[in-house]
Amino acid sequence: MQDKPNIIILSTDDLGYGDLGCLGSEYIKTPNIDSLGSQGIIFNNWYSNSPVCSPSRASLLTGKYPGNTGVRSILRGHRTSPGLPTTNLTIASILKNMGYDTYMAGKWHLGVSEENRPHNHGFDHWFGHLAGCIDYYSHIWYYASGRNENNQRLNPVHDLWDNNVEVWKNGEYFTELITKKSMEYLHSSIQKSNPFFLYIPYNAPHYPMHAPQKYVDRYPDLPWDKQIMAAMISAVDDSVGEIITFLKKNNLFENTIIMFTSDNGPSRETRNWLDGTLDPYYGGTSGQLKGHKFSLFDGGIKVPNIISFPNKISGNWVSNESCIAMDFLPTILDFLNVDLNLYKLDGISIKSHLENKTPVLNRSIYWEQDSFMSSPSNQTAILKNNWKLVLNGRLVEFENPIAEIYLSNLTDDVSESNNLKDEYPEIVTDLKNEALNWRKEIENVPRFDGR
Repeated sequence: MQDKPNIIILSTDDLGYGDLGCLGSEYIKTPNIDSLGSQGIIFNNWYSNSPVCSPSRASLLTGKYPGNTGVRSILRGHRTSPGLPTTNLTIASILKNMGYDTYMAGKWHLGVSEENRPHNHGFDHWFGHLAGCIDYYSHIWYYASGRNENNQRLNPVHDLWDNNVEVWKNGEYFTELITKKSMEYLHSSIQKSNPFFLYIPYNAPHYPMHAPQKYVDRYPDLPWDKQIMAAMISAVDDSVGEIITFLKKNNLFENTIIMFTSDNGPSRETRNWLDGTLDPYYGGTSGQLKGHKFSLFDGGIKVPNIISFPNKISGNWVSNESCIAMDFLPTILDFLNVDLNLYKLDGISIKSHLENKTPVLNRSIYWEQDSFMSSPSNQTAILKNNWKLVLNGRLVEFENPIAEIYLSNLTDDVSESNNLKDEYPEIVTDLKNEALNWRKEIENVPRFDGR
């Protein structure tokens, strides 16, 4: 019997904190994801490392703050776009050196340039797209417009690859394609003796808002925006169910560490509408949380998260500890009895918390939101002892900050509704100095994202 556990990351894109049944959605049906939660641990306070795609993905895969990976902004999608440098070890590269087979199917968004592609970051095989978003049926880079960092005009480009070879699957719905390729890999994996690491970064429910009619028909009474959002999430939920069913049927579920998560909060970007309107989009929800994608208030960075590992973790409980995406890699290494001092990581292991419900190490957690194209930002945030300070905090993309300084106590105010900066000036001073000192260190780290 194989000793080492298999590892699967199921990641979604722009999935809001309130968009799952197990986290309070009143109309989106996610029975398979909910079932995973009932067999594992649901986190009430799990954070992404960034309110946007590329930096949060860099942190998830490397166990570091985005700035320490060199990726602080949303990466562009043209064929020479730089990204995550290979000086960063990823979950895939580390596990590959430990004898794991490694595979990815889905959205990469960590560089389109040849040297930054998945096969140069530890993945034996990979399938998917490299830029930030594609049309779900033609697989053409959806956001292609304007100019690149060298002020050269951009044309739309096709963006679908299988083991670094461009492939054409015109008319096939991409969420289902991701699952199809993942299932092919799982079927092949049972013929091998090696443990596997399977990274499945779904691009749903990121725009463009596309869903097959069979999923749309499940929500006949919803308005269009919520209907398509729900349909896209249902497609992911069906896929999760198919994967879990396979694992259980082949006696792999108990010895597989599974994490389901999202890269950031729900999008309010007007381009979601597909009709030219400039009205903010309302399809996804952050529940009771303040802010959305692009915001360092909790609605932009607190995301759904479930971890299951039946062989080692008693499931069916809820964690209220504050954890973050960069904690997953050190936790995995801890489960594999690897000395964490061998790697330079910013995250911490939460293995003891998962196994024994022991409190997570008390620490400060930091965020920054860097500028992207025409959306300038100098947001910085810190969470310490349930005090959350946001500097220059925005609610959505392009809008002006709502306050230069915003202090909340998340114990009493999960929605960050009350700004306590005037009531606790000493706490503001301490947290502000700590956050800005951290950001100053990040500014001195070389970056590789074309900025």
